[in-house]
Amino acid sequence: MFTKRFVMSAVAASMVAMPGTRAAADFADGLVGGLVGGAVSGVIVNESAKARERNRATRSTPRQTYRAPVNSVARQQVREEQTSLNYFGFPAGTPDGVRGRNTRNAVSQFQAHMGYPVTGYLADYERQFLISSYYRAQSSGAATTQLIAQRGQGTRGLLHAYRDEAVGVPQTYAAAPAPVPAAQAPVMAAIPQEAQVPQPDLGLAALPNLMASGGDGPSLASHCNQISLLTNSNGGFVTAASLTDARFALNEQFCLARTYAIAEGETMAASLKGVSPAQLEEQCRAFGPAMRDHVAALSLSPKDEVVRDVRGFVLQSGQSPAQLSGTAKICLSVGYRIDNMNVALGSALLLTALGEEVYAELMGHHLNEGFGTTRRPDLALAWYQGSVEALERGAESAFAPGDAGRTALIRKAAFPSDGANNTGGSQAVQPASTLPTFTLE
Repeated sequence: MFTKRFVMSAVAASMVAMPGTRAAADFADGLVGGLVGGAVSGVIVNESAKARERNRATRSTPRQTYRAPVNSVARQQVREEQTSLNYFGFPAGTPDGVRGRNTRNAVSQFQAHMGYPVTGYLADYERQFLISSYYRAQSSGAATTQLIAQRGQGTRGLLHAYRDEAVGVPQTYAAAPAPVPAAQAPVMAAIPQEAQVPQPDLGLAALPNLMASGGDGPSLASHCNQISLLTNSNGGFVTAASLTDARFALNEQFCLARTYAIAEGETMAASLKGVSPAQLEEQCRAFGPAMRDHVAALSLSPKDEVVRDVRGFVLQSGQSPAQLSGTAKICLSVGYRIDNMNVALGSALLLTALGEEVYAELMGHHLNEGFGTTRRPDLALAWYQGSVEALERGAESAFAPGDAGRTALIRKAAFPSDGANNTGGSQAVQPASTLPTFTLE
């Protein structure tokens, strides 16, 4: 419309301004020129408008979808659950760290098998029992195979066996162990009695060591299975508000810390290239002999003295603190997984000596219960205190970081003067300086 008005105005102006003869002569040229100029102007205007539209469309910000970063530790924990569920015959699919429908179905089957409430999501104590049972089965070798055969339920039977063992149920099996082939019986009977007598001459190396797989003392894995069952029967973990049995509450946190330590170390080990799990286990076993004296000192010496000696060991090792810290976290995981207390305690001592004071909690638990050490609740207090104070100063928690009330619970349970009623029996162990008094008449 604007173009048409412009053309008509140009034509009228040319007719008025020019003389009649020139106007008549140039009218056609002016008309054609005005039309052409108007057409060109219209094209320019239209093209400019189109260009602006194209530029506006081009400059519009493309829509982006933001995806929250995936927590590698959380994915590793789910992957660990999936691996354990698959092992025990509850198909969770490929262990990819994603809790999808297959994983929830597998969890429901596991819960139904164990008599837990079927929710499709593992409670903390259910997860603890599942994971610790998996690692126990993996590390027991031939004993696992024999137990599977005795139970007659495949790998699922292991779960009931571990549960029954933890609560003290007599072990009765429908199937007997595989008998010795008949052809071998006459051979055994034909061996002369004298041929069996010299066997003790092989020396002390021939004596069986029934505690070799777990160091000196009882099995922590079996202990944590029992604690998990008690937690299940109680309906969940003890909190600071519900605390009545301090020793049991500390045991729950001990086993929870063990589970987190295993998961953290496995996440770190997954990044190692060219190292198989068997090689990793073999290398970590070296922590036992290297740290034996320092682990033994836990049962005898106060915390500050032990830490000072371990720091001297660190200075002589020739490794950087960062290298030792990473190695110790991986070997802490291995030690708990294979139930080797020397490896686990040696690793935890190194981490504490390197300044990661939150790991001092582990020494407190070991001394409080006597796993890998003599049971010394009196010496355990300083280790608990070091860990709790580090957390209260703002140190990052290594175990159950999402539980805001865990630090207060440990403080209340470890120090009865804060109001805990220690009914677990550990109050019977008194410091060595407390001597009995007799009245003589």
